Amino acid sequence: MQYTVYVLQSREGFTYVGYTNNLRRRLREHNAGQSKATRKGTNWRVVYSECCSTRPEARQREKYLKSHAGKEWLIRHGYL
Repeated sequence: MQYTVYVLQSREGFTYVGYTNNLRRRLREHNAGQSKATRKGTNWRVVYSECCSTRPEARQREKYLKSHAGKEWLIRHGYL
C-alpha cells in the first residue's frame, strides 16, 4: 500500500500536515468537518503532497514537515 504525505491550507490561512492512503477521501473528510484538527478552517486545498512506500516512512516525513525545519522547507520552496 502506498501512502501520501500532504499539506493543506484553508481559506483562512491555516495549515495542516498529515498522511493517508487515500488523499481524495481524506480531503473530503477535512472539508466536511469530520476531522477535529481542521474544523476551524474551510475550503481546504492541497498545497503539497508526496508519495511514500511505507507507513513508517510517511510518518517520518509528516513529522519532518511539521517541524520548524520542515515548515521552512515548505516556505523556501513556495508551498506556503
